[in-house]
Amino acid sequence: MKCGLLGRKLGHSYSPQIHRFLGDYSYDLFEREPEDLDAFFADPPFDAMNVTIPYKETVMKYCSEISDSAKKIGSVNTIVRKNGKYYGDNTDYYGFEFILDSVCKDVKGKKVLIVGNGGAAKTAIAVISDRGGVPVVISHKENTPENMKKHHLDTDIIVNTTPVGMYPKNLESPIVLENYKNVQAVVDVVYNPSKTQILLDAERLGIPCVNGLYMLVAQAEKASAIFKGEASWEVRTSSIVSELELEMKNIVLVGMPGCGKSTIGRKIAEKLGRTFKDADDEVLAFSGKTPAEIITNEGETAFRKVETEVLKELCKQSATVVSTGGGCVTVNENFDVIRQNSVVVWVKRPLDMLATNGRPLSKSPEELKRMYGIRAPKYEKISDIIVENIGDLEKTVSDVLNSVERFVKEK
Repeated sequence: MKCGLLGRKLGHSYSPQIHRFLGDYSYDLFEREPEDLDAFFADPPFDAMNVTIPYKETVMKYCSEISDSAKKIGSVNTIVRKNGKYYGDNTDYYGFEFILDSVCKDVKGKKVLIVGNGGAAKTAIAVISDRGGVPVVISHKENTPENMKKHHLDTDIIVNTTPVGMYPKNLESPIVLENYKNVQAVVDVVYNPSKTQILLDAERLGIPCVNGLYMLVAQAEKASAIFKGEASWEVRTSSIVSELELEMKNIVLVGMPGCGKSTIGRKIAEKLGRTFKDADDEVLAFSGKTPAEIITNEGETAFRKVETEVLKELCKQSATVVSTGGGCVTVNENFDVIRQNSVVVWVKRPLDMLATNGRPLSKSPEELKRMYGIRAPKYEKISDIIVENIGDLEKTVSDVLNSVERFVKEK
């Protein structure tokens, strides 16, 4: 069976990776311009397929039959060829139900602020209305600080259906979450990065939150069942999400200067077949100066500004191993920069084992102790995992890899 995904720009789609877990069929990406759709459907290269933006409404005209759920939402994201005709369905409803249930099962009577008014918003409106919630849709033009403060500070649940915060425009948020004191849950349909700014803010405020990867996988599971003509299926959403995150999330190493982050990082990248990036090397590539040269000639503050810009680029990527500079945790902005798409590992090493050559901020044992006293609580706060590095490189690398796998699968 030939399956796939129809859309206009599909370079960052996770769908092929997801569908390899779901069935024994090929799954291709069909990038087409609007003027190509007539020819595409006249001579179809698929037996069944998913549809993404901007064609979820456009494809409805090609369907001889449309499911009730697709009619209700007003869009089609799943198409199957039957006897030369096209049957259109929508599995986004099921996918949104899944992520909503993960953070808030009962929305009856609750005000749900839906940011955005596109196709994903229509799905959210349908699910929330069916469950007795009160959906309130805010378009881009209406999403002004004045309007939000005047009308919507009593919101119970926030759902972002816009692409704000999506790669490559990471760390942007459609709202200032701190203003909403009653919010009980946050849903973001964006799945790259794993933690958008609104989700990072929710996490910091202790608000239950979820990204769009769970919705993407859940709707794909149902779509796969439709492809295969199955009335039921084994729900493996959480386990598939874990497998995808193991493949796609960065591994970022933090810790004191000289603790072995770069050596460990290179070895991890080699074992996983990933790209390795050393933040200090990238500072040189970005500025034409080594960290030591910037610190010596311009001061640590100047260096930290360059380092943050470098980390913004490194940590927005996927499936990369990154070794950070030892003092990056002293800049508060870097916490969100580093955590947005990564599993963060604190590499701990006794102070008397740290390498200090060529490190202007590690001048003496006394200075190292002072630095450690300041940085250790920050390493602990930013990290998901702590791994000791006391000499055996292979053991340390193995400990990191095993700990990352456990963390992702258990969270």
